[in-house]
Amino acid sequence: MTGTEPADRRIDTSRPHPARVYDWFLGGKDNYPVDEELGRRILSQGDARGQARANRRFMERATRVVLRETGIRQFLDIGSGIPTEPNLHQIAQSVAPESRVVYVDNDPIVLAHAEALLYGTPEGATHYLQADAREPGRILEGAADVLDLDRPVALSLIALLHFIADEDGAHALVDTLVGALAPGSCLVLSAMTADFEPERVHAGIAAYRASGVTLVARSHDEVARLFKGLDLLDPGIASLSRWRPEQEEGDLVSLYGGVGVKR
Repeated sequence: MTGTEPADRRIDTSRPHPARVYDWFLGGKDNYPVDEELGRRILSQGDARGQARANRRFMERATRVVLRETGIRQFLDIGSGIPTEPNLHQIAQSVAPESRVVYVDNDPIVLAHAEALLYGTPEGATHYLQADAREPGRILEGAADVLDLDRPVALSLIALLHFIADEDGAHALVDTLVGALAPGSCLVLSAMTADFEPERVHAGIAAYRASGVTLVARSHDEVARLFKGLDLLDPGIASLSRWRPEQEEGDLVSLYGGVGVKR
């Protein structure tokens, strides 16, 4: 693995962080009491752990689909979170050892674990960039040290954009990132929705808001607008439990997912 220059590693344990709450949902240990407290409040409203696991399985399936159906061997994963096996680079490099992966996150605890855990194949590359998702220019500049942006890249925005409201630039972020990528690139995206369980989802949003964390639910049409100008792979935008399931996934999951290809 390669990484960027040392960044500010001070970890704020006074406020919950989405990456650490997600880690707690997945049964990880890289979180703090403030993260567990928020996680437990959200669990009281519904099966957030099941949603997190479904999101993880979607990432795994979508990565394999991109490798198999597009031939892409470069991945830019923004909002990567605390490493949880199997990680994206492990999936990609198990299929194509030459795959090159750049992870991006802004939590110092993610950086600390990325340095220790994210080792890839000798044929490929695995890199970590500490940056905020709202800094697309910095992300693209750092990614260009590892990825050839003149060739197709799979841009992974998994469970990221529901932490960025439209008025805070969610669409501009997607437009900037996708616009910088070569034709044939992919956008792999999952985003929370209240279409299926509005009461539970809005209760979760309120719990996050009370802890100072922005959370946004988007309708099917609103998620579709994030893929504007892209050709969606089958089955289009669907609940994660209905997006090419490899086994019975059970009830609808309150996250939409899709993969779009840039013309």
